[in-house]
Amino acid sequence: MARHDNFRALEADLVIATIERLHARISERFPAAGLANVCADLLTLARANSARARRIARSNLPLRFGVLILLLMGAAALVAVIAMLRSVPASADSIFSVLQGIEATANLTVLIGAGLFFLIRGEERSKRKRALKALHELRSLIHVIDMHQLTKDPSTTASVSGATPSSPVRELTPYELTRYLDYCSEMLSLTAKLAVLFAQSFPDPIVTEAVSDIERNASGMAQKIWQKITIVGALNPDFGQAAKPAAALPAATAIPGTPVLPAALAAKG
Repeated sequence: MARHDNFRALEADLVIATIERLHARISERFPAAGLANVCADLLTLARANSARARRIARSNLPLRFGVLILLLMGAAALVAVIAMLRSVPASADSIFSVLQGIEATANLTVLIGAGLFFLIRGEERSKRKRALKALHELRSLIHVIDMHQLTKDPSTTASVSGATPSSPVRELTPYELTRYLDYCSEMLSLTAKLAVLFAQSFPDPIVTEAVSDIERNASGMAQKIWQKITIVGALNPDFGQAAKPAAALPAATAIPGTPVLPAALAAKG
């Protein structure tokens, strides 16, 4: 992979590569789960939105050419009016003609300005419309991801009431449940990063606010997911020992007040 030295902006190809690895991880661990298909859709959207963001960042050359033509036509018309005014003989009868010429010049200037404003704002509106359409797809996707983790109840291992005929099938072990929930959290984060690509390429206030809204929704959903993961760890304190966890961090690096997560989460995969 090519080296990237820009650490002040998201690189679309690196975000796509991260989603590709996540899709492979989900497919390998849960080959029959629908979450892998959702991640595949996320990967498709990532590739499409990367191209969309690049197109939105580019200038609309035909529209700008039209603005240039309008400017030239306006300048030529103004020069013609000024030349006509200079050719009018200095007599009492010509004063009215001069005033008419000034009024015509003012009207022409206003019309040219309005035309330029419409064309310039037209490019902005077109870009905003395309960006908001793509962001709407990403907003819908985070709700689809949230639906997939909705029935993943961490308290089932401690339930004493038993299942009902309408209860969802829960066959995941505590370790598998934490991995599934963690995958959902990663997908939410990556979906928000795809949204940021549009605010990065087109810093429009309306687009930026739409991106912030997606980030807030994704962050709120991820927080609920991590609450579930914490509950799984509290109810099953020993399950992580069988998952071959990576080396634990030194105790000195722990942040006071943060929840203790299952040891199995140290082994991402």
